[in-house]
Amino acid sequence: MAHWLYKSEPNKWSWQMQKDAGEKGTEWTGVRNYLARNNMRAMKIGDKGFFYHSNEGLEIVGVTEVCALSHPDSTADGDARWDCVDIRAVIDMPRPVSLKEIKENPKLAKMSLVTSMRLSVQPVTEDEWIEVCRMGGLDNPPK
Repeated sequence: MAHWLYKSEPNKWSWQMQKDAGEKGTEWTGVRNYLARNNMRAMKIGDKGFFYHSNEGLEIVGVTEVCALSHPDSTADGDARWDCVDIRAVIDMPRPVSLKEIKENPKLAKMSLVTSMRLSVQPVTEDEWIEVCRMGGLDNPPK
């Protein structure tokens, strides 16, 4: 299983909205960056990811799971270049992990959230996954 991070502006799509979507989940639409799109194309069912509130909050607030593989983005007006996956909420972070805390942790110095701030869908290494889960109080991180 791979791990990912999804960035969302909470005033447009919040963690609460993601949770409210239920078990079915929702399309992760609107991504118009080739690297982020390619990350979604590499995802597998069951891959876990962090849900990150960007612009407001600047913190990881929950864990998601891929529930549908890459498919055409319904918001792309028929432009076949753009795909999305479907994700569902798995669990709240017991304690949100702020960008400031992530930047201050030497174990996370190479994390994409630190080095590629603008990328909306990012890979997360296994070590980064475990460390962020530890920081957020998830003693048994979802695998």
